[in-house]
Amino acid sequence: MASSSSFSSTPAAVREMQRDLESQANALSKIQKDIAKNHQVRKQYTIQVGENELVLKELELVDDEVNVYKQIGPVLVKQDLAEAKANVKKRIEYISAELKRMDRALKDLEEKQISKKESIFKLQQKMQAVQAKS
Repeated sequence: MASSSSFSSTPAAVREMQRDLESQANALSKIQKDIAKNHQVRKQYTIQVGENELVLKELELVDDEVNVYKQIGPVLVKQDLAEAKANVKKRIEYISAELKRMDRALKDLEEKQISKKESIFKLQQKMQAVQAKS
């Protein structure tokens, strides 16, 4: 009688594991989407740093008497060369800091992904063991 009750609970246990597996697979999918989004944003930041470094190099080449303009919306506004250089340097620092933050977030997401994959693998093994017994 004990074996028949454990046998009848096995399908329920397998269904519970399947629900858990589905939940973990959904969580893994979300992590993977977050990783892809992180890569996309990181790529944009990397491009922006490159563009700003190019602007800074150009600003370093011009004479102090040259007029420098900054675009604000549809309007070009005259800007002091030193101020323009300082603004570009600040922008580079800010974007670089964001890149470092994105790198830390990416590392965290990748660790979560590995952990979730391991968890899913263990659950799959457990399900196979339970199904093999029944």
